[in-house]
Amino acid sequence: MTVKRQLSMVLDLNKCIGCQTCTAACKLMWTNRNGREFMYWNNVESQPGKGYPRDYENMGGGFDADGALRLGRHPSQEDYGIPWEYNYEEALMTGTDPWLRPHVKPTWGANWDEDEGLGDYPNSYYFYLPRLCNHCANPACLAACSRNAIYKRQEDGIVLVDQERCRGYRYCVNACPYKKVYFNEQISKSEKCIFCYPRIEKGLPTACAQQCVGRIRWIGYRDDEEGPIHLLVEKHKVALPLHAEWGTEPNVFYIPPTSPPKFGPNGEELDEPRIPLAYLESLFGPRVSEVLDTLAAERQLKAEGKDSELMDTLIGFKHSEMFKLS
Repeated sequence: MTVKRQLSMVLDLNKCIGCQTCTAACKLMWTNRNGREFMYWNNVESQPGKGYPRDYENMGGGFDADGALRLGRHPSQEDYGIPWEYNYEEALMTGTDPWLRPHVKPTWGANWDEDEGLGDYPNSYYFYLPRLCNHCANPACLAACSRNAIYKRQEDGIVLVDQERCRGYRYCVNACPYKKVYFNEQISKSEKCIFCYPRIEKGLPTACAQQCVGRIRWIGYRDDEEGPIHLLVEKHKVALPLHAEWGTEPNVFYIPPTSPPKFGPNGEELDEPRIPLAYLESLFGPRVSEVLDTLAAERQLKAEGKDSELMDTLIGFKHSEMFKLS
């Protein structure tokens, strides 16, 4: 499908502190009621971890090596985690229950396995991975929809669900390998991240990017050679898609995390990264090592007092300069 321009986002995983401010901003704006309580259009996961919905990476979807659409499975409510409320009335108002407790026993939820990671002390490791709809160039959700209810906006490539055409067949949920399309049982329609297009149309960044305290997100157009997305994705080539092997051509990119060294039995530093390179490559592809080498070289230039266009961009001196929306 042809679009005039493609709006994209880059996230620097070296700066994400897992504070969930982006999650809260998105949740409060878009999905805090009306059957959307379990939906997290933006969430921050600890990696390695099972993700949200639970174990989504093994649910299938996307396209095979020949470009054929693959329908995965629909996540269960248990995979998302059953939303719960607390007994505020009884515990805080009437005093009939001395304890504040959820109305169901929680068994899973967004970022349930926060900060667990892998490895043994002192070589344990984890990092944070924010996820949202990738607004793919080849979206599996669109290909799967028999109602033509999913489309890419011509002006910016944002993927949206036409609520008038959607009949709730849920093929889009099955087809999305990232499981970032959700089914709202209250209205029997699919819903997903809209990249805050009402804000974009006013020249404002997405809520998740605007509220990010770590300044980890850049937004702009792929074809804007003066913008941050072109610089990070095309020029310096340090931003990589998540699971490109799924064939959807994502337009959300990640700068992979650098890793501290491992420690030996006597506390000495080893010439081996704590986060296994093979694990990062399983997420972001075979170019991870090249990207990490580039980051190390550019950081050294900055440490020596030399100019580095890449490092100046990644530092994000001015928040407003991280978004180029025209």
